[in-house]
Amino acid sequence: MLKFCRFFFSSSSSSSFSFRKELNGKFLPMKIKNCMDVLRLGCSHRHYSTGSTDLTNSGRTFAEFSIFKGKAALSMSPIMPKFTKMDSGISKVDKRGVVLLKFMPAIGTRKYDWEKRQFFALSAIEVGSLISLGPTESCEFFHDPSMKSSLEGQVKKTLTVSPMGSDGGFFFGLSVLNAAEKKTERFSVPVTKAEYAVIRAACGFVLPHIMGWDQVVRPHLESGNMNQVKQREVQLDPDYEWGR
Repeated sequence: MLKFCRFFFSSSSSSSFSFRKELNGKFLPMKIKNCMDVLRLGCSHRHYSTGSTDLTNSGRTFAEFSIFKGKAALSMSPIMPKFTKMDSGISKVDKRGVVLLKFMPAIGTRKYDWEKRQFFALSAIEVGSLISLGPTESCEFFHDPSMKSSLEGQVKKTLTVSPMGSDGGFFFGLSVLNAAEKKTERFSVPVTKAEYAVIRAACGFVLPHIMGWDQVVRPHLESGNMNQVKQREVQLDPDYEWGR
């Protein structure tokens, strides 16, 4: 049975630029000589003991899951949401988090071109579709990073996840159409059953975090009085659910 899902990602040109700028701050512009270089990127030369140290409070941390194959490499990492504080003192999600997919083409045996990398950011709904796939199901996502701006339609990205066969693996394929440069880039990474199991477990774990729900629950868990917490009643307009 085929599950066919389509999602459209939109953002203004300014927000798209700021998102790309943020990504460039995470990744160094260089050419990868081999897959071990990728694993070392984002890691400090210092050694930490995680027994009693909270790394998230000591500075920015970065971790990704990478899959290296003959024609391309695929890396996945979570990008946490951004919060803004309102005048009432309440913090709310200002920018939703995503699971970021990064594709790099192979330029030789165990060598990948970092400069030609392409990104695809999965929303919470898209993550849910990805990790709920059955062995014979597929899904497809469409993104236009410049939708609702003057640059709409110039770049179109299509991510396709389809079953690889009877072994339970999947093909992760990314197509990037650049109308301005009149070229199309394609990436294809076969993901084994075991690798997909890691993706499913990792994405399932991080899903509430990219939604910001962990920040809502954490204060109550730390208080140790979950049963005594009284939630403030909120009166919603009856049309709120249908007008979202």
